[in-house]
Amino acid sequence: GEIRIFGRPKDHNRPQWKLDIGYDGDFQAFWDENKSGQKNLGYLSQFYPGWSYKKASGLAERFRLPLEKRVKELSTGNRVKLSLVMALAHSPRLLILDEPTSGMDPVVRSEVLDTLFETLESGDRSILYATHILSDISRLADEMAFVDDGSIRLRTQKEALIERWRKVTFRLGDSDIRLQAAIGYRREGMEHQLVTPDFEATLKELKNLGAENIRDIHLGIEEIAVQILKRGMKCGN
Repeated sequence: GEIRIFGRPKDHNRPQWKLDIGYDGDFQAFWDENKSGQKNLGYLSQFYPGWSYKKASGLAERFRLPLEKRVKELSTGNRVKLSLVMALAHSPRLLILDEPTSGMDPVVRSEVLDTLFETLESGDRSILYATHILSDISRLADEMAFVDDGSIRLRTQKEALIERWRKVTFRLGDSDIRLQAAIGYRREGMEHQLVTPDFEATLKELKNLGAENIRDIHLGIEEIAVQILKRGMKCGN
């Protein structure tokens, strides 16, 4: 395949495209772990014309990151925070994050997510965020892709996803029924329950069957993800 960054091909001989990218992954690589976090920031700053010492310092203070400590003495959470400061200090147009809140306590995770949300608020920056902690991205994401075993099971706008997926209960006859879009179906007497990835289609079917007392509730992102990945669903947009 081919990768293009803001219209430019990814070319190792012309690395200018890297200036538009910030990266923080589940493995953090630093210049010299025997030196302080501050020294590591200073070294990295040489490679980015848009580097802001003020922003790096502000982020470190906000994350309560002890920059005077040697990197090898930092906890797992502080290593992640230092890596995130490195990724954000030059204000990249595209921020690529792979499990960035791993090892963080809830208070610091909240601060990090607030910072990422503020990064997006300007409207001219994007974040590609890979995580198993779906609560982290429920606030941030505009578009979501669910990946299982190297395949994209579903890619869609977050709001459309939440709107379409519902848990539905209703009353009908005391025998099982089959609905086109329904999954997770079960019945107790005349009380039926199902999950649907297409509520409007399911509602139409139920009304045609004469179902009564139809009630629905929206599913959370995590509940939807479980349904998609557990069933290996291959969906379109």
